[in-house]
Amino acid sequence: MTLALIILAAGKGTRMRSDLPKVLHPIAGAPLVVHAMEAGKPLSPERCVVVAGHGAELVRKRVLAHDPAAEIVLQTEQLGTAHAVDQARAALQGFEGDAIVLYGDTPFVSAKTLGDIQAARTSGADVVVLGFEAAVPGKYGRLVVEGDRLTRIVEAKDATPAELGITLCNSGVVCADSATLFDLISKVGNDNASGEYYLTDIVDIANADGKRCVAVTCDEAETLGVNSRVDLAAAEAVFQASRRRQAMEEGATLVAPETAHFAYDTKLGRDVLIEPNVVFGPGVVVEDGVELRAFSHLEGCHVGQGSIVGPYARLRPGSDLAEGVKIGNFVETKNAVLAKGAKVNHLSYIGDASVGAEANIGAGTITCNYDGVLKHHTEIGENAFIGSNSALVAPVKIGARALVGAGSVISRDVPDEALAMTRAKQEVKPGLAAKLRARLLELKASRKK
Repeated sequence: MTLALIILAAGKGTRMRSDLPKVLHPIAGAPLVVHAMEAGKPLSPERCVVVAGHGAELVRKRVLAHDPAAEIVLQTEQLGTAHAVDQARAALQGFEGDAIVLYGDTPFVSAKTLGDIQAARTSGADVVVLGFEAAVPGKYGRLVVEGDRLTRIVEAKDATPAELGITLCNSGVVCADSATLFDLISKVGNDNASGEYYLTDIVDIANADGKRCVAVTCDEAETLGVNSRVDLAAAEAVFQASRRRQAMEEGATLVAPETAHFAYDTKLGRDVLIEPNVVFGPGVVVEDGVELRAFSHLEGCHVGQGSIVGPYARLRPGSDLAEGVKIGNFVETKNAVLAKGAKVNHLSYIGDASVGAEANIGAGTITCNYDGVLKHHTEIGENAFIGSNSALVAPVKIGARALVGAGSVISRDVPDEALAMTRAKQEVKPGLAAKLRARLLELKASRKK
């Protein structure tokens, strides 16, 4: 089934008390609107139209950064949900397929639920509305169902006492053939207390036109909307709890699950061990059998099978670890490719570098990659050994099986199997330490008088 997503993302979000548009506030490292886009991704939509308003240019940049094929249209006036959807009319002119309306501030509608909506359409429903059984229906609109048909949606303020007793509530998510959707919207009026055009009115109009409307249900948690910082924190907690459970069900061990913090796109292999307080930024792929030790932070990186990272390690974007790599405590890597079996075990910075197979980087080693204007590359060959407290001044190449002496500053290429060191000559003067110490003690005593 050909599908278009229409994502409503025009609201200001006054309750967020922020200069940032509401839909750009992040959950698990991604803006709310990106979660809405990702929700529909498993359905392979042909088109994705985002309706922006407040902070439209910021929304445009972030949406296109995530999906350059997405289309952004503007809602310059906030005249209701039907009016917002109608802004996508021109973009979808001539589109032959279904359209699903999603919300940029409702991040958790699942792919399964959207699949259920599609199945209802395939079964012959003209309009499908997503509902949920609410624990506390409150101000939600109620879905009035008779048999297998959705007859109308009643706003809480307009409901009778009997209708207020209905617990099946409206999520706002709607699906219909694109042409049908826009035809129904063209008949929606604004004769109501707010003077707005409500998307919910299309159900009455569709039924009056002899079309078949149905409701599909999902868990209430999927319809959680974010309208405030409190909601944002609650949504983050919901996401993390769900993702931790998923990780464990798929074969990862979380030593202290409540302390692991995932990004929206974290990918884990089987038999991954995650110790306490590991944080994943966006863009992390971890292969089978990896150990991620406590207090490590990973972002935009790949960790190969059987590697060990941490504790207290930081893998920054562009870090690519092959099989069996060891990154130890207080090591930071950035834009660095480490071949099979390479080791950087202690207190080092490896940036803009390639490290050969089985190379060993000693404690305190840094690649001096930045000259104040440009970044430069360091190449370390296979089985090379870099002694502790060395500075490799890029651009520089250390050959295969080369040895760099501890405490060296290397600014010229080192050939394969060569030894390089820049330590000053060591002098030893017997007894001088005792004489200096005695003199210092005399000076200290004289100052106390």
